[in-house]
Amino acid sequence: MATNANPDAAHIRYESIDQSDVPKGRDGKHKRIVGQLLSDLEQLESGRALKIPLEALPDSKENIRSALNRATRQKGIEVSTSSDTGFLYVWKTPPTES
Repeated sequence: MATNANPDAAHIRYESIDQSDVPKGRDGKHKRIVGQLLSDLEQLESGRALKIPLEALPDSKENIRSALNRATRQKGIEVSTSSDTGFLYVWKTPPTES
């Protein structure tokens, strides 16, 4: 019968915990703003865009765009974005045919 003990193995450097204690959800720092944008997008009329002041964003427009892109891809929502010196614009786009 083989043993798992290896006297030459390096010691574990980090603390270990039960897998049941590992957090399951990912509550990223952009969760609140992305949730608000998704909610607003769901209610947005066709042909309209959200106009979000850059100063109202909790992070850079690039990081918010990235977080929104991840969330919309996960939900199967297609959006486009644009920006200028003061605002981030977000709108729903028609699904592309595959």
